[in-house]
Amino acid sequence: MTDQPGNEHPWWRDAVVYQIYPRSFADSNGDGVGDLPGITARLDHLQALGVDALWLSPIFASPMADFGYDVSDYCAIDPVFGTDDDLDALVAGLHDRDMRLLLDWVPNHTSDQHRWFVESRSSRDDPKRDWYVWRDRRPDGSPPNNWTAAFKGVPAWTHDEVTDQSYLHLFLAEQPDLNWANPEVEAAMHDTLRHWLDRGVDGFRADVVHLIGKGSDVEDLPDHLAKGPVIAIDRPFGHELLRRVRRVLEEYEHEPMMVGEVYLLREGQSVAYLGDPLSGEGELHLSFDFRPLHTPWEPEAMHAAIARTQAEFAEPHWPTWVLSNHDQVRHRTRYGSEARARAAAVLSLTMRGTPFLYHGEELGLEDADIPDDRVVDPAGRDGCRAPLPWTADGDAESGHGWRTPPWLPFPRNASTHAAELQVGVEGSMFELYRTLLALRRSWPALRSGAMALAPLDGGLLRYERTMDDERLTVLINLGAADVDWPADVGREGVVLSTMGPAADSVRADEAVVVRH
Repeated sequence: MTDQPGNEHPWWRDAVVYQIYPRSFADSNGDGVGDLPGITARLDHLQALGVDALWLSPIFASPMADFGYDVSDYCAIDPVFGTDDDLDALVAGLHDRDMRLLLDWVPNHTSDQHRWFVESRSSRDDPKRDWYVWRDRRPDGSPPNNWTAAFKGVPAWTHDEVTDQSYLHLFLAEQPDLNWANPEVEAAMHDTLRHWLDRGVDGFRADVVHLIGKGSDVEDLPDHLAKGPVIAIDRPFGHELLRRVRRVLEEYEHEPMMVGEVYLLREGQSVAYLGDPLSGEGELHLSFDFRPLHTPWEPEAMHAAIARTQAEFAEPHWPTWVLSNHDQVRHRTRYGSEARARAAAVLSLTMRGTPFLYHGEELGLEDADIPDDRVVDPAGRDGCRAPLPWTADGDAESGHGWRTPPWLPFPRNASTHAAELQVGVEGSMFELYRTLLALRRSWPALRSGAMALAPLDGGLLRYERTMDDERLTVLINLGAADVDWPADVGREGVVLSTMGPAADSVRADEAVVVRH
């Protein structure tokens, strides 16, 4: 695998990462569920798009109570997705194309069907009892503490009659939390990383990784923090654990990286999980900052989100940029228009940081409409996980390049935004993304350069990307009205506009890239 021209940074700083939800990407065997061979068969499509790495949502063995985020074996691939040989073929295909692979690692909890938990619940004296968090109920019979689980708003404890104690689960009862305060748990989880790194995997996305820092500390929280899901635990022990995870990754010469889902939204929390790389005390390589994902398409709000992210993730740290993923309504649906989705593509791919694209984003896909009798996700996230339409022929339930009806209905705009209608078609959303990715590869200023955010001009968001003698200006009109073209920016330097040839103004929901 080669680096970008002029690249003096770790590969993950300059990369564009493409997230695949494997169940919904491409199905090779006609069972209605996407799989690894389906992904491998589409690698030329992804190479043509221009992405540098794939992140796969979980493919490990699982009973699928939370669709793979309940792992029953960290070192086995679930048969629904394929085999070890299928993964080897995918890794080889990616590396042949100078692309990399990240797997989704779920360190906070396992499935209740994992052999570790089966042993743990068998007896209070079992050697793996302390691999999970067990507590007695309170004298009045209530749960051991006041924590609330995600998804269903129930206590974060389930009482187990086998040993007359309750176990902790911050998510579903089928997802018991591991006790990272136990050194044996930590060592076993390190070994799961080594298993895949030895197989040539290039890194990991770590699910709710900040939560491992609670260890076995389960004291009551103040009532105002315990009323909702307890997913904002932020404790020093987590940083200690991640410094040791980082050392595991550094055992390998192929520069594996880890990006963390750090679902903490207060100032300074997410960036803290990068540690202090200059002192050798690094933690995660990248940490998702989800505040922009929750920011509306509104000038003041977006400007503030960008300013905050760039300030907090100043060098030597490096930010990410995420607008859609498998847990959130797609930004095409959130923003409400094709024009805004196109402008958002420019925003994502010209920002200082590592962009993470969610599959189908490059097609401008909306969420699917999921009938009540088709809902399968415990948190109602099915709409953004709808299958990707490869061909235009089909309806909400079948076709679109899938041999049999897939596990979920298709996005509501599947017939008009299928891949075959966009690849190679001038002006399509796919070609916009391909052009933007090509610009990033060609111009170091977009990948690695400094960024200067200008004050808002009405609804006009403006920032400069510079490196050495290279300078680009990005203009994005997030307002409802056209804005006069800036007097100091020459229209003759326009290299991309989401609305065709540049006009005398920057039109509402238009994005423009200008090279000086």
